[in-house]
Amino acid sequence: MITISILGLDQYVIGHYSKDHSENLAKLYETSLDNINFYAPYCYVFHNGVEQTSWNTIVRIHAPKEYERIEEQVNSYIVNTLKEFSINLQIEFFYYDKHHHHDYINDSYPRFLKEDNIVNVEKETLEEGEELYEGNIFEGYEQKLEELYKDGNKK
Repeated sequence: MITISILGLDQYVIGHYSKDHSENLAKLYETSLDNINFYAPYCYVFHNGVEQTSWNTIVRIHAPKEYERIEEQVNSYIVNTLKEFSINLQIEFFYYDKHHHHDYINDSYPRFLKEDNIVNVEKETLEEGEELYEGNIFEGYEQKLEELYKDGNKK
């Protein structure tokens, strides 16, 4: 499992980056596409009290030790493909022994959500001439609720 965490860039940018570059990174690492994951937290990077988002980006790559041999190639690829989204990049590599990685894969479901197996919820639109009710839908019930809760009765 190779996890690429990107701090200081918009999550949607990272989502598109992941879609565009996961396959190339899997080839570079000589591993299955299933072994490449991105982590895109909703976060900001600060330096000396000033927000650095999209100016200074921190990339952290966690991978099994066996991939340390191609660190320079991965570093070069990340720099060349992320520099269009950030002015400055810091890339940190963290390696672990493979025996410290554990998976549980539920065979009852697909391994990953994909565009062809997720449910797309369509927005419901009002029919022509139909109006959205903006009043108090609880009107008339407030008094009943107050009676239920007075004197400590909290059923």
